[in-house]
Amino acid sequence: MSDRLRCIVVDDEPLARSTLRTLIGEDSELELVAECANGREAVSAVRQHRPDLVVLDVQMPGMDGFQVVEALRDGPLPMFVFATAYDRFALKAFDVHAVDYLLKPFDDERFREAIERAKARTKLQRVASLSEQLTSLLATIKGSAPTAPARFAERLSITQSGTTHLVDVADITWIEAADQYVLIHTATKDFLMRESMAELETRLDPARFTRVHRSAMVALPYVRRFDRDPTGTGKLLVGKDTWIPVSRTRTAHLRELLG
Repeated sequence: MSDRLRCIVVDDEPLARSTLRTLIGEDSELELVAECANGREAVSAVRQHRPDLVVLDVQMPGMDGFQVVEALRDGPLPMFVFATAYDRFALKAFDVHAVDYLLKPFDDERFREAIERAKARTKLQRVASLSEQLTSLLATIKGSAPTAPARFAERLSITQSGTTHLVDVADITWIEAADQYVLIHTATKDFLMRESMAELETRLDPARFTRVHRSAMVALPYVRRFDRDPTGTGKLLVGKDTWIPVSRTRTAHLRELLG
């Protein structure tokens, strides 16, 4: 099996496809298996070629990039790097677990950064797969069934003033500690929950949430910007206008998570 990432390019503009074809051809770790001019062609090509990565234009006539992803949910999904002329699509791109998004017009270096993130995610997935296989093998050798993978919360039940709210974890942008409570922030509303930060952290998927400070945890898909200070500390822009401090001890780990 080849170690090269099998790629598909989807864009309704011939010049854009030509540029992406050239950039992919310059990377020996990539293999272009198909080019598509619209969403319907993309759906068909993904099902036929089973690529590792799709570089996908957001705005296309007939079927946009997000509709392409939705149409493919009945099977295994490749990684997606979205290309768009509008940054308002960025958060939605992360909502569908995109590796990255490219804001047009992007330069060669920005494209390579997105590809490196895709390569890094592929390596992590392969390591996780090998780990699961090893765990299963060891369990078989010991004559016991493998342990089921941990399940993380998808919704939180929060009671306020006698009313119980069911909050989807996917809607949470960040979480703030408040003694034995946590303040759950979403894009539209905040909720006060009686649970410690440490307790809640064990219930949330670490691939989506990470502590950036002893009093704050952020949802990675909502991070828009990461600024580091010369002192070693930093700050994150979450959503449109919320800046959250990052402690010195967590900057290196956060940089790894964000690529």
